[in-house]
Amino acid sequence: MNGASREALAAARERLDALTDNTSVDVATLAGELAAVTVLLDREVSLRRVLTDPAQAGEAKAALATRLLSGQVGGEAVDLVSGMVRSRWSYSRDLVDSLEELANTADLTAAQQAGALDDVEDELFRFGRIVSSSTELRAALTDKAATGSAKSELLRSLLGGKANPATERLIVRLVTQPRGRSLEAGLESLSKLAAARRDRMVAVVTSAVPLSDQQKQRLGAVLAKLYGRQMHLNLDVDPTVLGGITVRVGDEVVNGTVASRLDEAARRLAG
Repeated sequence: MNGASREALAAARERLDALTDNTSVDVATLAGELAAVTVLLDREVSLRRVLTDPAQAGEAKAALATRLLSGQVGGEAVDLVSGMVRSRWSYSRDLVDSLEELANTADLTAAQQAGALDDVEDELFRFGRIVSSSTELRAALTDKAATGSAKSELLRSLLGGKANPATERLIVRLVTQPRGRSLEAGLESLSKLAAARRDRMVAVVTSAVPLSDQQKQRLGAVLAKLYGRQMHLNLDVDPTVLGGITVRVGDEVVNGTVASRLDEAARRLAG
C-alpha cells in the first residue's frame, strides 16, 4: 500500500488492538462482522468509492457508514469501520483489503486469547500441504462454477471438529471469498498474519525425518538469532531430501540437505 493507505491501516490496527484488549468484546463475533462488511464493500464498488472519496469530508463518510451498518453489525464493528472511512486512502480497494486483514487478525486474536494460536498456525500450514498434495481437492475448492455454500459444506466436512474453529472460519472465508488470489497465496498470507500476532517470522522446515523437540528448539534459537526475531517453525517431512534440512524464510532458502549437496557435486563433475 502507498503512504496514505499504509497510515490508515496502521491506525486501524491500533484501534482493533484497543478493542480486542477489552475483555467485554466478543472478538470472534467482531471478526465475522468485519468479514461481512468486507464482502459488502468488495461487491458494492460505488459505495466503497463514496466512502473513500477524498473530496468528501471524513465526518460525512463516517456518518454514512454508521447509517448503513447500524443494526446490521455490532457497535464495535460500526465504530471501527467509521474510523477507517474517516482516514484517507490511496485507492478504494485498499479499504477492502484492510478490512479483510482486520477480520482475519480478529479471528487470530480470538485464537490467541484462547491459547490456541500455535494450533491455528500449524493447522493452516497442514491444510496448505494437504491442498498441494491433492489436485482433486484443490480443483473442488477453486472451481468457479461451484457455489460458496457447496465449498463451505465441503470444508466443514473436512475440518469440522478436527480443526480449531478460528482455523475453519479463516479457511472458509478464504475459499469462498478469494478476491482474486490463489488458494496458496491466501494461505501463505494467513500464515504470515498469524506469525505477526507474536511478532514472529515463519520458517518452513523440510527434513527427511521428524525433528526431535531438542532439535526444534535448537533450530528455532539459531534462526531467531540469525534474523533477530522470534521464529515459528512449520515442519514438513519429505524423505526425498535424503537427510539434513531445508529452511525457507520468506523468499530466502537455506538448503542443507544431502540431496542438494549431491546435486551440487554432480553439477561440478559435469562442468
